[in-house]
Amino acid sequence: MAEQETTPSFEEAMDRLESIVARLESGDVPLEQAIELFQEGMKLSQLCGSKLEQVERKIEILLEQDGELVKKPFQPGSEERGDSR
Repeated sequence: MAEQETTPSFEEAMDRLESIVARLESGDVPLEQAIELFQEGMKLSQLCGSKLEQVERKIEILLEQDGELVKKPFQPGSEERGDSR
């Protein structure tokens, strides 16, 4: 039977990542296990980053222009901050 890994959801990956960080911060983990946990944590971190990038690309902001709703792609950092540019 072929080994089939299921990709965890963002929330599952974050929960596992938090658990790994807590174990590594405790200092009670043998070196070899700490390295394995670190590697797993890096993979989970990359997975979470990838999922966030995918969501970010899908987000659209609806803006009202000239009485019409216009869809615009989400651009991080372009939120209105009191700037009237």
